Amino acid sequence: MAPPQGQMRPGRQLAVLGLIFTVLYLLVFFAAGAKGSWSDRLEPKLGLDLIGGTRMTLEAATEAGEVPPASSLEEARQIIQARVDGRGVAEAEVVTEGNRNIVISVPGQNADLNDVGTPAELRFRKVLKTADGGGPVNTQPPPGATPSGSPAPSGSPDPSASANPSPGVTSSPGSGGGQGGGAPAPTPTPSATGASPAPSATPGAAPADQSLEALRAAVEQKVGPEAWAAASALQAPADYSADPALAEKLEPFASLTPQEVRVLPANIQFYVPTITCEKLDQRPPGSIKDSSQQVVACEGGQLKNLLDVAKVEGTDVDDASGVMDQTTSQWVVSLDFTGDGQSKWTNLTREAYNNTDSQCDQAALGDEGRCRVAVVLDNQIISSPEIQGVLTGDSQITGSFTQASANELASQLRYGALPLTFEPQEAQNITATLGTEQLRAGLLAAGIGMLLVIIYAFFYYRLLGSVIFLSLVLSAVLVFGALVLLGRQIGFTLTLAGIAGFIVSLGVAADSFVIYFERLKDEIREGRTPRSAVPRAWARARRTIISANAISIMAAVVLYLVSVGTVQGFAFALGLATVLDLVVVFLFRHPIMTMFARTPAFLSPRVSGLGRALESRDEDDAPTTGKTRVKEA
Repeated sequence: MAPPQGQMRPGRQLAVLGLIFTVLYLLVFFAAGAKGSWSDRLEPKLGLDLIGGTRMTLEAATEAGEVPPASSLEEARQIIQARVDGRGVAEAEVVTEGNRNIVISVPGQNADLNDVGTPAELRFRKVLKTADGGGPVNTQPPPGATPSGSPAPSGSPDPSASANPSPGVTSSPGSGGGQGGGAPAPTPTPSATGASPAPSATPGAAPADQSLEALRAAVEQKVGPEAWAAASALQAPADYSADPALAEKLEPFASLTPQEVRVLPANIQFYVPTITCEKLDQRPPGSIKDSSQQVVACEGGQLKNLLDVAKVEGTDVDDASGVMDQTTSQWVVSLDFTGDGQSKWTNLTREAYNNTDSQCDQAALGDEGRCRVAVVLDNQIISSPEIQGVLTGDSQITGSFTQASANELASQLRYGALPLTFEPQEAQNITATLGTEQLRAGLLAAGIGMLLVIIYAFFYYRLLGSVIFLSLVLSAVLVFGALVLLGRQIGFTLTLAGIAGFIVSLGVAADSFVIYFERLKDEIREGRTPRSAVPRAWARARRTIISANAISIMAAVVLYLVSVGTVQGFAFALGLATVLDLVVVFLFRHPIMTMFARTPAFLSPRVSGLGRALESRDEDDAPTTGKTRVKEA
């Protein structure tokens, strides 16, 4: 028999709750990131104070080894903190130590912290020349080999079509392919032979009190005046087969370390074959950060590129995000430029498209005969697409990106480059600040407290105590599943502060029980039957329950926004548990009370826990004038 129109159907709410549990735990066991055995998939991420983690020290390196400014060190700490927090709610600790160190501590053993301390200096530079970076053996190019850029992004029209293509520069990994070593002598650019070395903030192997100029003089002395003069006179990549004596003259450059290579002029780095991509890629961070100088960088570990001055920088990027390119199904980094940055980017693409002043050498052009623009991050070329039109909108960086690496690069660009260059020290695994015994003792105390609450609930509310017990169990299971899933998806880690937040949320849940049950007793005392009192009590208690939970949620949000570290974890846990408690209130507590109200046990004062309320109603309903007063809703 169908219930009367307008009457609640508790089965529907319970079915929705069951569906939520089913979907949640399907995601826990089978969603992306679920690995290992069934028990491993049910493990939440725990914080530093519960399981320990990984600690890495970053040491600031300056040109002459002097102590960096305290303001720059603090700015770097804030940027690194933002980068780490951008990975998720991981409750990482980023603190300064002494006058030149920043210490990063994150939960989990052997965590990868290598990227958080990179300068993340983004430069867009036009590719002027290319040469083989594999060494002197490969100086002769294969017949017909020329470097080529990858096509422009989706949405960029063919150059013959429109001069104003739609935005979006994309390129395939390793664009620029081909080996250009030993190509015919390219036309030198005006500053190629006299380019100054790119200054850097890292002294590398130099003593702390030695400046870059002193290091450059030491390198010149090390290779000898004859080798230095021969290298400075080069106008094209050295061809040892045409001049065997030149190989002997330039041999001293083969003994230079990457730290010494970094101070060489750009033309020497590019034209001397013994300065390979292996050495160029190992130069200290910041070696080519000077935007006003031409520099040399490698692509794919084999192709050396002489790059023009940087006309668009990372500071011209307003926002960056890792997204999936719908046309190629590859992860890319989408860039939104600032107002001035967009103008600079448009001018750069126009210059590259038209090959203004014929700066780009023939061997460095792409398949369509247009200049390529290299996307340079620190010392590495991420991609170098051929510009096939003047781009007037936002663009993309493409490469061999995964979702994690695309989001990592976007995070670095979004939060800005570090004001200092850091030398990462060896990462160390650290033990939990709270021992296992202390954790067990805390959980035991929490269990005893919960047991006392349940005993009191059954003693005071009898049958209604089972509603409290089942609600708390369901809330706990729901919260646990959410913890596991959030830890896997956004990096949420459970710390002692988070546990405290969940315990505090139990007080909010208990308040809602008291409000509902006491309102139910009031309705029964006024003469209504338990069955009619349940919906009336719910209608009146619901507003109070929602208001109380809303206040807790707003307090948690405000606390999360204005706090850092473990306090944020407390606020996040409190807000999460309160939201899930509301789900249980609406989809379980009220429906199950409606079902209980239809049972004979609910009418028994001793069983239901409504004894005094029912007895008071019966006394009021006793016949006094020959009539029985019955008050119904």
